[in-house]
Amino acid sequence: MILACQNVSKAFGINDVLKDIQFHIEDKEKAAIVGINGAGKTTLFKIIIGEEAPDSGQVILSKDKTIGYLAQQQEASYENTIYEEMLSVKKHIIELDRQIRQTELAMKHTEGTELESLLNTYTRLTHEFESANGYAYKSEITGVLKGLGFTEADYNTKISTLSGGQKTRIALGRLLLSQPDVILLDEPTNHLDMDSIAWLEGYLNNYDGAVLIVSHDRYFLDRIVTKIVELENGNSRVYHGNYSWYARKREEIRASEWKAYSNQQAEIRHQEEVITKLRSFNREKSIKRAESREKMLNRMEVIEKPVEVRDAMRIQLEPEVESGNDVLLIEHLSKSFGSNCLFQDITMDIKRGERVALIGNNGTGKTTILKIINKYVPKDEGRILLGSRVKIGYYDQEHQVLSPEKTIFQEISDAYPALTNTRIRTILAAFLFTGDDVFKQIQDLSGGERGRVSLAKLMLSSANLLILDEPTNHLDITSKEILESALCSYTGTVLYVSHDRYFINKTATRILNLTDGHLNEYKGNYDYYLEKKDLVERLYQQGQEPLTETHSADTSGQAASPAECSKADWQAKKEEQARIRKRANDLKKLEAQIEALETRTQELDEELCQPEVATNAARCMELAKEKEETQEQLSTLYEQWEQLAE
Repeated sequence: MILACQNVSKAFGINDVLKDIQFHIEDKEKAAIVGINGAGKTTLFKIIIGEEAPDSGQVILSKDKTIGYLAQQQEASYENTIYEEMLSVKKHIIELDRQIRQTELAMKHTEGTELESLLNTYTRLTHEFESANGYAYKSEITGVLKGLGFTEADYNTKISTLSGGQKTRIALGRLLLSQPDVILLDEPTNHLDMDSIAWLEGYLNNYDGAVLIVSHDRYFLDRIVTKIVELENGNSRVYHGNYSWYARKREEIRASEWKAYSNQQAEIRHQEEVITKLRSFNREKSIKRAESREKMLNRMEVIEKPVEVRDAMRIQLEPEVESGNDVLLIEHLSKSFGSNCLFQDITMDIKRGERVALIGNNGTGKTTILKIINKYVPKDEGRILLGSRVKIGYYDQEHQVLSPEKTIFQEISDAYPALTNTRIRTILAAFLFTGDDVFKQIQDLSGGERGRVSLAKLMLSSANLLILDEPTNHLDITSKEILESALCSYTGTVLYVSHDRYFINKTATRILNLTDGHLNEYKGNYDYYLEKKDLVERLYQQGQEPLTETHSADTSGQAASPAECSKADWQAKKEEQARIRKRANDLKKLEAQIEALETRTQELDEELCQPEVATNAARCMELAKEKEETQEQLSTLYEQWEQLAE
């Protein structure tokens, strides 16, 4: 055991945030703390690192062990460059290196016992240097910076000029390079793109110390942790497994608790009815039996009603009208900002009922594409066509569609003036805005609250094409699961941008990866995309066709078999494409033959109507026979055409 929380409690005023929290972390163990927003996760982290004191209980860290903490927001202002800041973490190694060089120089001019002493010092210093991975510390720094998305061109950038998200990445890099025995990470993936998150997963899985994570990124947790500490209603419960196992086990336990509670309540009601009936008989024996049952009932250990933390959001997404089969067509779309070309010649075709995830690293232009579709940003080239009866509902991650000066109530009532006050309050209550909350101004809301307002407007829009930009940002895990369920049961079409791989895995039927200014397509979920990504990108770089990797959508969340990447699979795909091309050519030939025969039939009818033919019996019979044969040929060709067309 390297870290333990024993009966930790913390209250703010009358609000008990943490009550007798108990868990421990073993050396090298990877664990997570989960719970809804406001459950006390960050508070518990601050107690563990000593930034806040518990009201009762204690945190125990093993002797001589170090602990490192990454907060969600970084307040510090650094004057160093990015590389200088990373180098400062290794100053003890740099100092050892300096001492080794000095000792080497001194040994050149020393003899006798003094030389022996210097040799001992040299041996000790080099041993410390090697133990601290001194020979590789520079490559370690560059590896961490690259993994977190910084290029060599960024190394000399002043940290004071960076954004908040970039500063958080710098703080994460410092923490990883310092290599404490226990790492505490509070939402470490918030400012990372998918490649950086994948790198961080590999780094933490191979990390020699213990890791404790607070994160809403369920895919990230699935790949790293083997223990989950759940905070709910101030209490803690420990689950041994990754997030998916925890989610299943949690539901089983809650179902079991509700069943036990319901069964006991039914038994209590039954016994009370029996007691009442026995007393109504008003006989000595009956009264004694009633008293006996009352004693038994009083001795019963009553099961407490399972506590619901709060009402969850209630989202019902349903289009008002059904769109045509062709929903959105984008052809040869290009966009640049100055000399920065985001993408060029982008094409996508989205059909009714699809749930398409647009993914890619930060800065590739995913959000720009959504804004161009919604006419918030002009395109440079290309065209965008909406299908028949398509009505768009747009969720903007920056919530620019909300008016900061309005209250929540005004935002809904102005957008949907036909709604009554009662109906508006009912809708807002479904999104957890009750009482005076509805009169809060948009500008005073947190990111999560603004997200719920945007989702409420989206639900009321009754759109049949939902365009969503990072819809899970600022949502807790429970809210994400509710949104996932709503989208999976939605009968319209969805195009969304998201970095939430678990969310993508649950909802996407097709993935479009925007990389290096072009789109690669994968007909499946995120696990399937991971399997095929390297193959598709290699084919693109080689200039081979097809550039699109296809697979029937796997909406069950199960990954396709890796064996499908084999040579035989590729050959089968090529044969299928050849068959499709042959069928298209055969159809074209059939259509030409049908057209010729139909023309000949019309000519025969016209000739049969001529007076000189009508009086010529032999000619009439000849033409009639030819027409009959033509009709038979047409009938055969029609059947063949139908089979090919199907």
